[in-house]
Order: sequence, then C-alpha cells, then structure tokens
Amino acid sequence: MSLRDFTRIGRKIVAIGRNYAEHAKELNNPVPTSPFFFLKPTTSYLLQPGKIEVPKNCVVHHEVELGVVIGKDGRDITAASADDFIGGYVLALDMTARNLQDEAKKSGKPWATAKGFDTFTPVSDFIERSAIKNPDDLRLWLKVDERTVQDGSTQDMIFKIPALIEFVSSIMKLEKGDVILTGTPKGVGPVKAGQTITGGLELPGSGKDVIATFTFPVIGRPGTGAFAAK
Repeated sequence: MSLRDFTRIGRKIVAIGRNYAEHAKELNNPVPTSPFFFLKPTTSYLLQPGKIEVPKNCVVHHEVELGVVIGKDGRDITAASADDFIGGYVLALDMTARNLQDEAKKSGKPWATAKGFDTFTPVSDFIERSAIKNPDDLRLWLKVDERTVQDGSTQDMIFKIPALIEFVSSIMKLEKGDVILTGTPKGVGPVKAGQTITGGLELPGSGKDVIATFTFPVIGRPGTGAFAAK
C-alpha cells in the first residue's frame, strides 16, 4: 500500500511536545532540554473535507505542525541515518482540549483524553519527500476564519527531525506509515463551532511556493455520548 494511505497503514501518531521555545513559554511551560512525546490514536485522523468536532465543555486549541511520515520500519535509528527512513511529510493539526490537558497536568495524568478525540488530528494530503529539500526551513501558518493566528518557521524547532527519529526509535520501533508530529510554533489558541481553520506549509521567500494547504470547518461534536455538544 502506498504511503499516500498513511492514515490507514500507520499504527501510531507520535507527537513531540514543546519543540518550539516560544510555544513552551506562551503556555508557561519550561523549555525542554531533551525531547519528549505523547501518542495519539490513528482514529483521530481527519481528512478533507471532514469537519473538526468540538466536544462539549472543552476549550479546544489549534496547533499547526509539520508531520514526518515514516517510510520503512526501523529501530535504534541513528540521527546520521534518519533521512533514509523519511518517506514523506504532511501538514497537520494537533487539536487539544486545553482545559482537559491542564487538569491532567495538575494531577500527573496522561494527556490521552485531551489529545485523542475523534477528528483531533486533521491532515493535508501526503507530501512527497522530493517536494521538501530542507525541512528545517519551512513556513507554517494557520488562520482561524480570516485572522492569522500562527505564523512560524521550522527553523525554530529545538530538536531537529533526525534527532527526533533517533530518540523515538530508541524507545519504540517506527513502522511504515507512522507519523511524527514535530511540534507547533507560538500562537496557539481556541476555536469554536462555526469557525473555519485554514493552514499552509510553504517554502521560505515569496510566499508563492506553497507545498500544502488544508481547510477544515469546525462543528460541535455530534452524537449522544458524554461529550456530545447537544
């Protein structure tokens, strides 16, 4: 199966936390001295033209990120050889129920509830590896309706992609189709039902070299469960 179907063939989403210093600071978190990550379920993937669902009583924040799609299985991968395991890229959102995350932090609990809702990992179409010569110099931007809320550069990542692949694969095997979300720049904030999120990934310079974009409407979570927005 092609890597274009990474949302179906990948078995995990590895999300790197606080990989941009200014983002860590805006949430009053310490800037990390080594990488750390959490896992998101693949059931949280959302493809266009899907809709992001805001659960009841949740303050949901946007976090735009560059995702790395793993091209082949590997364990204990060195930073020097990490490039051989990159199959492509994706523009992604790590949607977060911030109030649930804050509660989890206070009690030392995992972030799975805050990060794992259905539709909480919206993604663009798969980006061929050849489309990005230097992943350390890309513009990431995000708009809520017509207002630009995030506008950053992957130059500002604390831990670069080879170091992230080395770190994660020293703990768990990376498999074809897995995605590593590399962190978000500053500017995270809330979104509500009725709004629209638009994001883009561009080469540096004129702003005309667009690699990927996405647009996702935001709605209240449907259904009858405890988090349904009735």
